[in-house]
Amino acid sequence: MGFKEGFLWGGALAANQCEGAYLEDGKGLSVPDMLLGGDVNTPRTFCPQTVEDAFYPSHDAIDFYHHYAEDIKLFAGMGFSTLRLSINWARIFPNGDDEEPNEAGLEFYDKVFDECKKYNIEPLITLCHYEIPWAIVTKYNGFTDRRVVDLFVKYATTCFKRYKDKVKYWLTFNEINCATIGEDTAPLYGLGMIDRDLLNATEPITFDKFKYDSQLRFEALHNEFVASALAVKAGHEINPDFMIGNMICHITWYPYTCNPKDMLACQEKDSMFNDFCGDVQVRGEYPEFALNYFRKNGIDYSFITEEDKAILKEGTVDMYTFSYYMSNCVTTDPDVETTGGNLIGGAKNPYVKASDWGWQIDPDGLKYTLKKLSSRYPGLPLMVVENGFGAFDKVEEDGSIHDDYRIDYFRSHIKAMREACDDGVNLIAYTTWGPIDIVSAGTGQLAKRYGFVYVDRHDDGTGDFSRSTKDSYYWYKKCIESNGQDLD
Repeated sequence: MGFKEGFLWGGALAANQCEGAYLEDGKGLSVPDMLLGGDVNTPRTFCPQTVEDAFYPSHDAIDFYHHYAEDIKLFAGMGFSTLRLSINWARIFPNGDDEEPNEAGLEFYDKVFDECKKYNIEPLITLCHYEIPWAIVTKYNGFTDRRVVDLFVKYATTCFKRYKDKVKYWLTFNEINCATIGEDTAPLYGLGMIDRDLLNATEPITFDKFKYDSQLRFEALHNEFVASALAVKAGHEINPDFMIGNMICHITWYPYTCNPKDMLACQEKDSMFNDFCGDVQVRGEYPEFALNYFRKNGIDYSFITEEDKAILKEGTVDMYTFSYYMSNCVTTDPDVETTGGNLIGGAKNPYVKASDWGWQIDPDGLKYTLKKLSSRYPGLPLMVVENGFGAFDKVEEDGSIHDDYRIDYFRSHIKAMREACDDGVNLIAYTTWGPIDIVSAGTGQLAKRYGFVYVDRHDDGTGDFSRSTKDSYYWYKKCIESNGQDLD
């Protein structure tokens, strides 16, 4: 039993967190290019004007733009059969609404995909991993403007046509459901929307200063649903063999106690955060619980037109993909201790441990989630496209890095996936986040290291970008060679 023959093993990266070269070869600014770095105790800040001598992590990142051949060779050394990457929208259409695409940007991804194919690595490509062109934010306020739907579809179609013989697996929007929380960076990142009075700020500002309009936020999310569905339809017309999926930031929620009020609060949280966007993209319609949420919270959902309903039905996805890092608890008790996490926190679970960033480590939660999704969407192929452990790594005097804590994390989560497969879950791929050290989206740190490969780049801007392997590199290689059976 366990993982099927042909299971796709690999890792996942985002352009804004690895590429660097933020204005090279005609690329335009994107949303992450406007974010400064922070750390575990200091929130990231945003400024629409360039702050002199400030550290913008995405501007150089780990310079994958110039190291891609070296990095892909390292991934091949682990035996990768797939590599999840994103295309930076602003590298193809620098302003988002340009008449013609930037040929230099298209050529870059040609080279990256060709390098993957050289090692029989199947690219898994995200079209929008938060890399919304900054000009779309300033000119249109992101997806609040219906015209941006057509801009995204034009961009997606350009990529589909260009790479139709090089890429089979596509994802539309990364963690599209983060738009539902309306806190901190989520609407700016995922929807490209921002308070208009903040566009003229000249000093860095924290995200708690943002004031998001819920009506506008859900209208923008709806426009993304329509854009995604239209892209799926266009992709299938260009190449019927394309497999196009959604991508959900899945956080498994438990009621903190057996108090029925905790159970009901947990059910609502789980439904609106985890199930809502998946249902729209998989089933092609808004679930009744989401419409009821709109009614209770004064959201006018007349923006869901009959024409849009037809588009959503016609543009359902071929597979369900999601990120999984942690679980959280829900309670109605305001005095319960809370913990942080990936974009959203919750009540602290006394039965699990947490990382240095407060992310609760729960491999059983992954097994639970896979079985739940398998039941909710019977027969639909599933992919875990992000799962990883950020940690402070120590480089020994001889250059070695002994990251047993990372190996322990992956061992337990892969074991949980294997058990879910034994129970009949149709899991077809697993990509760790990220296989090489990258910029953390949440804190902007490079010190928060995820990779099997170490990159000599630091939060003070120093480092020569050289690569070296960690102990976990050889462990994951062994895991892949055995198709997930040898986890010792």
